[in-house]
Amino acid sequence: MSDVIFILFALLTISSAAVTALSKNLIYSVFALMATFFGVAGLYVFLLADFLAIAQIMVYVGGILVLLIFGVMLTQKIQTVVIIHGTVNRISAVILGIIVLVILGYTISQTNWYSGQVQTQAVTGIGEIGNLLMTKYLLAFELVSVLLLGALIGAATIARGENK
Repeated sequence: MSDVIFILFALLTISSAAVTALSKNLIYSVFALMATFFGVAGLYVFLLADFLAIAQIMVYVGGILVLLIFGVMLTQKIQTVVIIHGTVNRISAVILGIIVLVILGYTISQTNWYSGQVQTQAVTGIGEIGNLLMTKYLLAFELVSVLLLGALIGAATIARGENK
């Protein structure tokens, strides 16, 4: 039964991501993005990453997506905007996609997959995640925060037009 539910979540994620990327209506794209985020949260549950699933729903669906929906709904005349997908480099994109799929298929078929029992130590609570972030993974955590700060400063600079 869990395999069927996993496949349903995977199909939900893939199909709604395709609708997000290919839809010509901005409203449909935003709502399909919401379904994609819910599908990814469901996949996190199957990976036993409950904290990430809740964070996915709270941050992306609860924050960012609601902001996008309000931005779209409150902007006048944006409901009727038709998104035009350019046909530039479509053939090269298809060729590149086929090459990537062939490489992935070859890698998957040639990999010696481990099929035994995996010995892991489960991190079950948010307190344990916090302790790991502040002890064992502190350097990586701080490097990511500096990287995100740099990205935020760069985005603000580009948005203001001070890059000239």
